[in-house]
Amino acid sequence: MTPHRLPDWNPRLSAYLAEITPVAFRMGSQDCALFAAGAVRAMTGYDPAAPFRGTYTDLKSGLKRLRAAGFESHIEIADKLFQRIHPAMAQVGDLALIEVPDGMALGIVAGETLACLSPAGLGHLPRAAAVATWSVP
Repeated sequence: MTPHRLPDWNPRLSAYLAEITPVAFRMGSQDCALFAAGAVRAMTGYDPAAPFRGTYTDLKSGLKRLRAAGFESHIEIADKLFQRIHPAMAQVGDLALIEVPDGMALGIVAGETLACLSPAGLGHLPRAAAVATWSVP
């Protein structure tokens, strides 16, 4: 199933990002995968992370849950649901892959920046930090 954006996706995404702004990164409740899935849910009504929310508390247990569901990583779920596109073609609300000290993380294209989680809450990176992007139709 490929989720599609609702007609009012833009204000829904804006409201989601405003709600997330003060929420710090926490594995299993507000990590990069759940952040990106939350944006997809806000825009489409479909939550690709529903089976995983609240079921892990650290990276090891999160990866175990993903593998039990047939995925090697959160990136594989994005590949299953959405089409990869060149980062230059990405639009607001599309998913972005960024490199972080612990590996690869998901963020959201937010115009000229990428919205992503940080220990202090919502942060932004330059759009050029996108290693890959996926179109959320």
